[in-house]
Amino acid sequence: MAAHSGATPPVPPKASDDPLVALASLPGVADSVDAVRKSVDRVYGHRIMRRRSNEVTSEAALRGARASAALSGADWALEEVRRRTDFGVDGEPRTVGAALRLTAEAGQLLSVWRQSPLRVLARLHLVAAGGGQADDTVGRPRLMGEPVDEPLVELPLPDADEVAGRLDGLARLLLAGTEAPALVTAAVVHGELLTLRPFGSYNGLVARAAERIVLIGSGLDPKSICPAEVGHAEEGRAAYLAALEGYASGTPEGVAEWIVHCGRAVALGSRESTAVCEALQRGAA
Repeated sequence: MAAHSGATPPVPPKASDDPLVALASLPGVADSVDAVRKSVDRVYGHRIMRRRSNEVTSEAALRGARASAALSGADWALEEVRRRTDFGVDGEPRTVGAALRLTAEAGQLLSVWRQSPLRVLARLHLVAAGGGQADDTVGRPRLMGEPVDEPLVELPLPDADEVAGRLDGLARLLLAGTEAPALVTAAVVHGELLTLRPFGSYNGLVARAAERIVLIGSGLDPKSICPAEVGHAEEGRAAYLAALEGYASGTPEGVAEWIVHCGRAVALGSRESTAVCEALQRGAA
């Protein structure tokens, strides 16, 4: 799903029936999958999770939303996100508000995602827009000639026909099911959406929310306590965009680096929640 002109990610021969499995064999990906599993198991095995997992989930959601907004240009301190309520104001407050709404919504859409990923993507865009973009472009892929407001992503913008074709291909791939590790599927969904930028706005926020949905729904992170958004932000916007360029190139090396980058993000998110568990255990949070 990564190369330009609607091509699918590079896959070895005989693997076309499940191309995501083929991506799992790219250099470095298996090690990344193993590292992610260990980091996720570590936080799920923490003793605080037996009693206070809802608190960890809530804190992970807040920190994930803050980080996703930061990657879209609204880099607020966590305590500011925690105390502010004026998210309807244009500019950074609206971006932070959109990120908070998307994080809250993601876990409610799992059953619909399994039946219709495109419906979920439309819903995510509606939630992100939140009434601040009251026109008929909200909740649907852009049409030919319609602009895209995603200034921090400077990749070439696929045209509307290519977007429609690749979204359909992505949906078919997801509905067909895959034996690929959850990390691989989540990374492809995230990378494809941010490469395509199918909506007129909020594409980064929507792409990261979709990644979250895959990680939850796959069973890798069922309680949503390993916010990949935190890791993406911690790695830095420059590294995030450089890895995305690799994905968009469609080369095996570029796609592998993007998946590995996403793996580091999940591991860093897991580490963040482990720290939250430690703080709760000490009574400091």
